[in-house]
Amino acid sequence: MSFSGKVAFVAGGGGGMGLAIGNALIAHGVHVAFADVKPTPMDIAPGPGNHLYFEGDLTDDGFVKGAIDSTASGFGGLDYLINTAGVLWFDRDKSVTEMDMDVWDQVMAINVKSFALTARHAVPHLKRRGGGAMVHFSSIDATGGDTPTQDAYGASKAAVIRLAKSLAIQFAGDNIRSNVILPGGTLSPMQERWADDKDAQDRAAGFVPLGRLGTTDDMADACLFLLSDAARYITGVELPVDGGITAHV
Repeated sequence: MSFSGKVAFVAGGGGGMGLAIGNALIAHGVHVAFADVKPTPMDIAPGPGNHLYFEGDLTDDGFVKGAIDSTASGFGGLDYLINTAGVLWFDRDKSVTEMDMDVWDQVMAINVKSFALTARHAVPHLKRRGGGAMVHFSSIDATGGDTPTQDAYGASKAAVIRLAKSLAIQFAGDNIRSNVILPGGTLSPMQERWADDKDAQDRAAGFVPLGRLGTTDDMADACLFLLSDAARYITGVELPVDGGITAHV
């Protein structure tokens, strides 16, 4: 997979999957712009690709437009958009029959609206390059109910799939591909419930046919494949990266 000289914008790149993907791209010579509400992480890869970091609210249209336009002007264009921003609030996201609907609105804004805004402002730059690729992160939780219940999270991640498919059809004629990754249980900062609980990790891994939880590097490898020319005939698909969970009947 050759990426040298390409330019990527990673929304949600302040940690977890987004940071792992950005670092993997930098290692392949891609110039990467990270954007996140979090401050600049200390462990951004040193090269060979260069990087920029934009700290701000990805649900704010002005911030998103400014960050993407600055990326394209700073690096000479834009080839890839990666959407990894998201929240999973176990303490507040519950059944719609009992949750605070302000929480619903916040989750939808972060998990879906931010994806819509980045696509809105990235597509014109991708067109100018003669095409490009987008990868949006959903979740296997989008495919069915779950306990404990997080209705806003599940609904938002289902919306990501629909949005990504629509973008794939809308811009196929412009040689812009749009695909979705559905992670399974992954050891990342979002899953803080597992962070220091080895027993909980082992119990969760027991439901995975491959026998372990995913890692951010697993997600980065899948993402780089979908961005690359090796996936040049793949668009509008959702790829579970879950160790076989969704294949299990």
